[in-house]
Formats: sequence, structure tokens, C-alpha cells
Amino acid sequence: MYVIVMGIFLILHGLVHLLYAGQSWRMFELRPQMTWPDGSWLVSKIFSQEIVRMLAGVSLVISTLGFLACGVGLFLRQAWWQPSTLAAAVFSMLVFVIFWDGKSKELADQGGVGVLIDLAILAAILIFHWPSV
Repeated sequence: MYVIVMGIFLILHGLVHLLYAGQSWRMFELRPQMTWPDGSWLVSKIFSQEIVRMLAGVSLVISTLGFLACGVGLFLRQAWWQPSTLAAAVFSMLVFVIFWDGKSKELADQGGVGVLIDLAILAAILIFHWPSV
């Protein structure tokens, strides 16, 4: 039962990344006046906003694909699901940290909740060895 719940959770967590990709590419607004990933503390000083948005969107699609594969791997009880999930969670956190604007306000709009979920996934696997397949 835990395997099914965790697999569904990984897939849903991955799909949420697509919402941020859509926000990055300005296909829609997740919230009025949400400007993420504009003003990234790291890459906005190097690249134009158009390139920053493209990089963020592509990175988030990669995160989505990673979490989808991990969820399916868990369902199929494949040995590679844990290392892949660790990699997907770390990559997801890096994406949100890289494209963060460096300010502590409105962290939820910048993937703050996703980073906490990624940390929980890491803890579940590394510390609690959960779920065991």
C-alpha cells in the first residue's frame, strides 16, 4: 500500500513541476503578478530573461520526467527507483534554488514548498529507508 501511495505522490509531485514550467514560459500565470523565474539571483545576471525562462522551463520538464520515471519504477519495484528518486529530488531542489530571486518573501511562489517536499522525499529514502520494496 505504501508503495502505491509513494508512487502516486512522486508522479503528482513531478506533474506540479509542469505548472512552474508553464509559468516560466508565460503560457499562463499561476498567481497574478507572479514573476518567477525573473530576477534569479544566479542566472539573471548572466542571461536575458527570455533565456532564463527557457532554461527554467526545460529544467522543470526534465524534473517532471525524472519524477514520473521514478514513480513508475517504484510501481514496477525496480531497483533503480531509489537512486533515481534521490537524483530527481536533488535536481528539482537545485532548479528552484538557482532560479530563486534571493529574497525570503513569497517563497511558495518560487518553489519553496517543492523544495520542502524534495527534502521530505530525501529524508524518507535516506533516513527512514521508506518505502522498502
